[in-house]
Amino acid sequence: MTRRRWIADTWDEATATLTGEQAAHLIRVLRAQPGMEYDIVAGDRVCHAVIAGITGDTVRFNLVADVPAEPALPVTLLLAVFKFDRMEWAIEKATELGVNRIIPVIARRTEKHLAHAAPKRTERWRRIVREASQQSRRADIPVIEEAISLRAAVKRESRAVRLVLAEEERATTLTGALTQTLDESASRTDELPEIQLAVGPEGGWAADEEALFDSEGWKPVSLGPRILRAETAAITALAVTAAMLE
Repeated sequence: MTRRRWIADTWDEATATLTGEQAAHLIRVLRAQPGMEYDIVAGDRVCHAVIAGITGDTVRFNLVADVPAEPALPVTLLLAVFKFDRMEWAIEKATELGVNRIIPVIARRTEKHLAHAAPKRTERWRRIVREASQQSRRADIPVIEEAISLRAAVKRESRAVRLVLAEEERATTLTGALTQTLDESASRTDELPEIQLAVGPEGGWAADEEALFDSEGWKPVSLGPRILRAETAAITALAVTAAMLE
């Protein structure tokens, strides 16, 4: 039987603790009792754990043994800020697909009120990835950065392979670019290459943004001839990337 997985709020080598909403759900809804067994994500470990005690709204676990766990994909998603309900769905699904880091970016066509409100949404986005990580039995939680300008994100130094979804691109597909990347990487090392994927807002990238990507060495790629919503493009790109990396 598969054990339910929780993400510890605090931990050390031998114990872990849940507090807040997680502990409240475990105590009040699941009727937690000492001796019940779960899996606990404690930092970079996943452990078989047993409830050792319950005090108020705190559940304490003894960590029994490490459990094999899959690492996150070496993929960072630059996600232009768009309508928050759709963006939150994309963030949740990106987490389920194994993304390692999400960088919300303010693009030329990001609506002004969304750009202004984005900094206040960061903690909500972090709660979403935490809950999605727990639901999908991940061994870690993706990093959600504070929203920054597209220029700042694109110009960061990185050794990753940097790919930008571009509506005007037809010759180079995402699959083709990843195949070339993996072939070149396999000839040098056994490790998977780091990938950065940039997905634009509703309406796509502006011409000056496409020029910026080009000047910073980003490679434009296509998902095909159809025009996709931003959230559909993000999840499709991650699903293709995950399938090829795994």
